[in-house]
Amino acid sequence: MRTLVTGGAGYVGGTVASLLVSMGHKPTVFDNLCHARREMVPAGVDFIQGDLADRALLANIFKAAKEEGKPFEAVLHFAALIEAGESMVHPELYFRNNTASTLALLEAVISDGPHRVVFSSTAAVYGEPESVPILEGARLKPTNVYGESKLLVETMLNWFHAIHGLLSVSLRYFNVAGAPEGPDGITRGEDHEPESHLIPLILDVALGRRKSIRIYGDDYATPDGTCIRDYIHVADLADAHLLALKALESDAAVKARLIFNLGNGKGFSVREVIESARRVTGHPIPAELHPRRAGDPAVLVASSEKAICELGWKPRYTQLDNIVRTAWAWHQKRYRS
Repeated sequence: MRTLVTGGAGYVGGTVASLLVSMGHKPTVFDNLCHARREMVPAGVDFIQGDLADRALLANIFKAAKEEGKPFEAVLHFAALIEAGESMVHPELYFRNNTASTLALLEAVISDGPHRVVFSSTAAVYGEPESVPILEGARLKPTNVYGESKLLVETMLNWFHAIHGLLSVSLRYFNVAGAPEGPDGITRGEDHEPESHLIPLILDVALGRRKSIRIYGDDYATPDGTCIRDYIHVADLADAHLLALKALESDAAVKARLIFNLGNGKGFSVREVIESARRVTGHPIPAELHPRRAGDPAVLVASSEKAICELGWKPRYTQLDNIVRTAWAWHQKRYRS
């Protein structure tokens, strides 16, 4: 299958693009490289540097593929800003980059492109859950602009399905981590600049790149007072995206937009993640307590039963120490070399 992978030079998008190649698909990566690296794109894969807001460029890409007799058959959409904290300071950036730019993409898709989209969404669309683990039919009430910007995209997908017949799958997932060696022999680890995700920040402390790890709030309604999150290994996440791509060929995708939660099914608190990293790295990893951040829900843990039953998804990395261990191996190689 010929696919366009937006944000395919990023951590998740690059991992998925590599898996696509290994499975015999022919992805083309589209990325503006604002938070990504060109070397994350698998060797031999066509790469287009551009911005999703450029509607004319997107139209030309789809038209050119058709004229060459090699039209795209699906779009896997990863391109987005992802920092919840930043979204509460600069909401305009998130509505422009995540929502408005996706509208430009969807306009190009219904006009000149394939009517099949796998959307890399987020569990942030749920906000503070009323019950845990969260089911796909739970109330959607984001507590930060990042989640709202993604929920608006899901709303557009609903209407585009009803009006234009656009087939789509939304994958709502939580914290992604880990760094396995890809099918192409390249290990893709989490490397944002600036970094804000918990596991790579903790590993930076173990390497001496930071003095300590910050804990934002210890007065949440959780066993140890710190936020609880569901962690998913990037390799398991990539597997789910390929299964979602296959699901777009089903009768179910024609009848309704498909939605699946993805996660480990078991939440871990901030303190538990720090303890895991201490075990894996053998480093004491000092921690500092800071006030809560705006928009952080206390608990986000998903039920992945629907994805397991309907997609046939089988996560391989279910233990937190194993997830951290693969991230630690990559982190050492990248920053000690």
